[in-house]
Amino acid sequence: MDKAPPIPSEPSPNVPTQVVPASQLLAKRRTGLRFTPDADQRRAIARALDLLDLAELHFEAEAEPQGRDLVVTGRLVAKAVQACVVTLAPVRTRVDQEVRRRFVADWQEPTGEEAEIPEDDTIEPMPAMIDIAGIAIEALALALPEYPRVKGAELGAQEFPAPRTADETETRKPLADLAAMLAKKSSQT
Repeated sequence: MDKAPPIPSEPSPNVPTQVVPASQLLAKRRTGLRFTPDADQRRAIARALDLLDLAELHFEAEAEPQGRDLVVTGRLVAKAVQACVVTLAPVRTRVDQEVRRRFVADWQEPTGEEAEIPEDDTIEPMPAMIDIAGIAIEALALALPEYPRVKGAELGAQEFPAPRTADETETRKPLADLAAMLAKKSSQT
């Protein structure tokens, strides 16, 4: 399933980051995390996600070690404006959702041509640095509507010419109508 808004895989120079060493989070029992970007940072995020506006973005979370793994759970609240896919009019969306990521120390990269997709789609390999802003931005990108529409916007019925038959394609010459018109005109004179 393709998503309309791009999910930044590597932060661009303008998209904010807020990194914390994973070792620092693993050393504590629980750590509160917060990402609330300022207006300039929200504009950069809006550009990265192809939004018209990002009026609000708050991400509050907790990082908790579980053995050698680290689990980040939190709540993302945002107010975004996207362009309607039909009319390009602004579509306002409010996001309020739980976010969960599990960073695994013993991550095994799948090998071979076929690999099973894990049931838990929140699992990621443990990085040296945990990007709190990156988690929030990715969660926002995944939460936004793929095809935002203003109320009542619909694509009209599309009419396409009937496909040509094999006989028409092979026997029809591009200038046949022109030749017929010229022949008719010369016979009239």
